[in-house]
Amino acid sequence: MNIRFITSVIFFSTLLTTIPVLAQEPAAHHAQSSLFAYAELSVISMVEWLKLAVETIGALIIALGVVVAVSTFIRAWIVQRQPDFNKVRLSLARYLALALEFQLGADILSTAVAPSWDQIGKLGAIAVIRTVLNFFLMREMKEEGLEKHDT
Repeated sequence: MNIRFITSVIFFSTLLTTIPVLAQEPAAHHAQSSLFAYAELSVISMVEWLKLAVETIGALIIALGVVVAVSTFIRAWIVQRQPDFNKVRLSLARYLALALEFQLGADILSTAVAPSWDQIGKLGAIAVIRTVLNFFLMREMKEEGLEKHDT
């Protein structure tokens, strides 16, 4: 037998065995692609639900803070007839500071999955505003605590 003939037979037999595999590869690639798309959509959906839950917790904290501040105000009004507004404000400020952290976390979650530059810019602005607001709330609470300690 001729070497060329044997080489040709091996080449064509190899080619014939790989053609069905090559024909199946796009289908396998499509299956992997659709599996990836499904996984990506699942992650995006879970992040959106988590963001909603964190936003809801933040809103509930604000609502609780309002209830506590109003009840503190009413009790102070009934007892003193001239309520201590700083105590009421600081009571609400504590809840607002905590709620701001949750809301910032929700904003970070919203940009966690494929953010656009517009979303990143909005997140940056929101983060700066909330951080500054939180800083001043904490400073005011600390100052009020020092004033109480001094008297």
